[in-house]
Amino acid sequence: MEKPAICGGTPVRDTKIFYGHQYIDEADVQAVVEVLRNGDLTCGPKIGELERKLCAITGAEYAVVCSNGTAALHIACLAAGVGSGDEVITTPVTFAASANCALYCGAKPVFADINGETYNIDPKEVEAHVTERTKAVVAVDYTGQSVEEDELLDICRRHGLVLIEDGAHVIGTKYKGRANGSIADMTTFSFHPVKTVTGGEGGAVLTNSKDYYEKLLLCRSHGITRNADLMEHEPEGSWYYEQVALGYNYRMTDIQAALLISQLDKLPMFSARRKEIVARYNEAFGALPQITLQKEIPESDTTRHLYILRIVPEKLTIGRRQFFDALAAENVCCNVHYIPTYYFPYYERLGYRKGICPKAEKLYGEMITLPLYYGMTDQDVEDVIHAVTKIARYYGVEESGNHET
Repeated sequence: MEKPAICGGTPVRDTKIFYGHQYIDEADVQAVVEVLRNGDLTCGPKIGELERKLCAITGAEYAVVCSNGTAALHIACLAAGVGSGDEVITTPVTFAASANCALYCGAKPVFADINGETYNIDPKEVEAHVTERTKAVVAVDYTGQSVEEDELLDICRRHGLVLIEDGAHVIGTKYKGRANGSIADMTTFSFHPVKTVTGGEGGAVLTNSKDYYEKLLLCRSHGITRNADLMEHEPEGSWYYEQVALGYNYRMTDIQAALLISQLDKLPMFSARRKEIVARYNEAFGALPQITLQKEIPESDTTRHLYILRIVPEKLTIGRRQFFDALAAENVCCNVHYIPTYYFPYYERLGYRKGICPKAEKLYGEMITLPLYYGMTDQDVEDVIHAVTKIARYYGVEESGNHET
């Protein structure tokens, strides 16, 4: 067998392939150009158009778009009434914003462990961490697979909690036939460039609650309203507005909204291609004893945002770091999603310590994020498979004594 490039062999690819990349076509470009030409760059008609489109796609009653996914999480927590002294349960296998949103409100993030097979937050672990201080659960649809909505909603209803679904990865996924975004009390989306659809940046909160919707609108825009029903004084004229709460400037521009409207037209196409790539990866890697596949619950019809390769340490003579470096040497440039949030120095200073979520920590030590995005060609996919297979077999325990030179 030819050695991996890290050991001096010839790389699988001459050019690099990265773990994620946006897809922009001429329709996207023209959508942005149209906004630039018509003069409504922000607070214009594209905001409402995008919100209506998100509702149509997900089945949610209301949508509030904002500047990014982190802002979406923040205003969702504010709308839920999260405040000083409260606790918010979330997973450590996520971007830091899923926990930071609690800190922004003066609350304490509480980390619950994952299901070791699906990698999503384990409902049993969530319930085990509920206290009299718990206000909300921020459940992350990790990699795009839906969380166990029914189980989490049942826990939240029994304990009087708000279920905030961090759906940064989940757009295009369905749970029991319903689009994610219409199920939890509030669902947040992110439109970063590596996500399934992008606005360059951007976020959204979806809900079926009018009360949450009105609070979200205030939180998004300085706590300022022109709605006479929410004002405390008689309007003095058509120009009149009031600040009735303390909010933020988390508005989205019409430029971003126009791009997202165009991108959402391609969501079925994006979803189908991602499913094709995941199916091919699963077929190929399922035959490798050195690799464990992420399992999916049958209720989730998943549009995958990330593809996680998980090594089996006892079947390899190298660890995750060496496997990662070997893939880079093959010009397959991967990533790791995510470092457990409480590993960070900031969280250490807050008193968090390693060991509180053993399944999440074990996953972190064994996972690598492989390339997955709409624009990948079939050859790109096969090159990734070739590189992973080459390295896994070369460093496999069964072959470790007989590497060919």
